[in-house]
Amino acid sequence: MRKDLLGLEGLSREEIEEILDTADVMREHLDKGEINLDYCRGTSVVNLFYENSTRTRTSFENATRFLGANQVNIAVASSSVAKGESMYDTVRTLESIKNNIVVIRHSMAGTPHYIAKKVDAHIVNAGDGQHEHPTQALLDMLTMRRHFGRLEGLTVAIIGDIKYSRVARSNIFGLLTMGAKVKLFGIKTLMPKGIEEMGATICNSIEEAIQGSDVIMGLRIQLERQTSGQFPTIKEYFTEYGITMDRMKLANENAIIMHPAPVNRGVEISGEAVDSDCSRIFEQVTNGLAVRMAIIKLMVEGK
Repeated sequence: MRKDLLGLEGLSREEIEEILDTADVMREHLDKGEINLDYCRGTSVVNLFYENSTRTRTSFENATRFLGANQVNIAVASSSVAKGESMYDTVRTLESIKNNIVVIRHSMAGTPHYIAKKVDAHIVNAGDGQHEHPTQALLDMLTMRRHFGRLEGLTVAIIGDIKYSRVARSNIFGLLTMGAKVKLFGIKTLMPKGIEEMGATICNSIEEAIQGSDVIMGLRIQLERQTSGQFPTIKEYFTEYGITMDRMKLANENAIIMHPAPVNRGVEISGEAVDSDCSRIFEQVTNGLAVRMAIIKLMVEGK
């Protein structure tokens, strides 16, 4: 494990496998109800979120607590940041009072990378702008591997708001490294220029994306990041581009549905698909906890 987890771009297959293998062990603990572990006792982990978050922040909080580490949550709106303190000074201060790991979410791409170069504490990127969200992609890959027993050779269709999705970027980096094929589909206004240069295949319709795929991953329409007029009405969007059980008939046998959540039912995916037997959306949440426990554990061990 490297000093920091800033993204999946540039990580080797061996590095990703180490995290996933450790996450499998953490998942076994969770399945047995073992949530009072001593792996990281004496460690202090800070959650420094400059953007709103529920799932990711709560997942890191529980991961820290279950490993026996100390947990610190910074309310940015009421901290010294609100008084004009720079992020660098904030993180240096947190490091100086013996916090070992700092989990950062920020709206500006590259922020965790900048901070990681300046401090000795371990930095974990919990999402930086439209750049990467590495722990989400790792939990996605763990979910796929636990279902199929492998990542090599899988075909993964990522559908929806590709343009504004850091989840899509991290999954492309990670899945291609692990030997999977990635197909992308989104309406033209939600497809970034040059995305095919990352190695993914661009599809011309949702049917083409789902056809022959093992994993169908929907992405939330991120209205808060968009300008108006980038797609028709929500009803029209779902009719033309939504993931439905009828469209899932085009996928490979034993295919699964995934989504980073929160899910907009009836927008990017039907409620029936969310609750179907092939859905792994809620399992992803538990696997996210296992992945974040694995990352903290590996950082503490210095592997």
